[in-house]
Amino acid sequence: MSTTDTVATAAITLTDLDPYVTHVPPRSRPTGPGLPCDSGPVSFAGPRGGGLRTVADAAGGPGDRLSAELRDQPVIGGLPGPAGPGTESVALDGATGEVPAVSTAYFFHDRPDPMDRRPLAPSLPTLVRFAAATDELAGLRGQFAVHAGRYGTRAVAEASRQLLALFADGADGEPAPLWRMAALIRPLALAAGPGTASGLALDLPVRLLDQEFGRGAVVRFEEVDFPATLTHGPTRRFLRETGLPENGFLCRLDTDLPPRTLTEYYAGERPGEFPAGLLPARADHLIRLGDLADGHSLVVDGTTGAVWNWSEPEALLYALSTDVSTLAFTLWLLHREHALEETSGHALTSGIHDQLAMTMIQALSSIDPAGTTAEADWHYWTQLFQDEAGGAL
Repeated sequence: MSTTDTVATAAITLTDLDPYVTHVPPRSRPTGPGLPCDSGPVSFAGPRGGGLRTVADAAGGPGDRLSAELRDQPVIGGLPGPAGPGTESVALDGATGEVPAVSTAYFFHDRPDPMDRRPLAPSLPTLVRFAAATDELAGLRGQFAVHAGRYGTRAVAEASRQLLALFADGADGEPAPLWRMAALIRPLALAAGPGTASGLALDLPVRLLDQEFGRGAVVRFEEVDFPATLTHGPTRRFLRETGLPENGFLCRLDTDLPPRTLTEYYAGERPGEFPAGLLPARADHLIRLGDLADGHSLVVDGTTGAVWNWSEPEALLYALSTDVSTLAFTLWLLHREHALEETSGHALTSGIHDQLAMTMIQALSSIDPAGTTAEADWHYWTQLFQDEAGGAL
């Protein structure tokens, strides 16, 4: 088998598909216009350089124990995971033209057909079209260019309806869970626009948090509550006028006392427990707003407005959010995802946690790249999304 990577058209073309693909329509796509090198929800980059592989090759186990139907299906890509290359291969049924996702992470020797095979699209052209539409939404271009510059819950609903209708039309009304999830979660990034009036990274709609959490569950601070070292004006204004959810997911604000610096917090609440020499630099300018999970604290830099995760177990600061506006949006995003799952009876993301985590990371990084990039050594939200056992998603 051979592959050619056409750089000029940013496409991968596959040749020599015999005897794996006999259905003419699926042959025409990889050998004709080619496959995109990479597309947000699906990566077609796998075949480049190493030749086309089969499901048996990808499984890395004794291929003769797989069903004949599955064993020789060519792998044309994969579903990216939050920790890097995923364990879900995208295969091509050479007889029917259907495109399933196949779990190739584990091989159980006592079972003849261990793979979890889930439908993705009825055909390869449909899969490419779905992936392209998701990318166009992310970039607000092509058929989604009309949404550029429009923000708020109405913009979210309109973009979601448009994408869901496209997916339903291409899959006879029953799009695979991956596409339903993309249609419901990816548009959530349109809920807030870039900061102009606020002086922060985002301008949140006035009632966004109140509508999601309930007005009584959003804490707004009084001017007299702020410590003198909180000098960042936009942050003071946001905490006073917009506020933060008192109990966001795995994030709870301190409400018993006004916000204090880290120095004041340890001196007043836990004297002698944590030596001052282990506190981060400028601890007098880091204002503690509340608790995160597992001994982590939510703090904001009073001078710059940057939001940090203070890990007490490690005595280290990690970037958490660009500022309080993106922190509020992240808590809103988590709460909205949970509400969507409850509405769907938890059928929306059942069995595809890696893809849910990746979708959430993509949605969050589109509005707040702080610490969610591949260059970051560790990031609270990214780890939270990936931890299936922890139940954050």
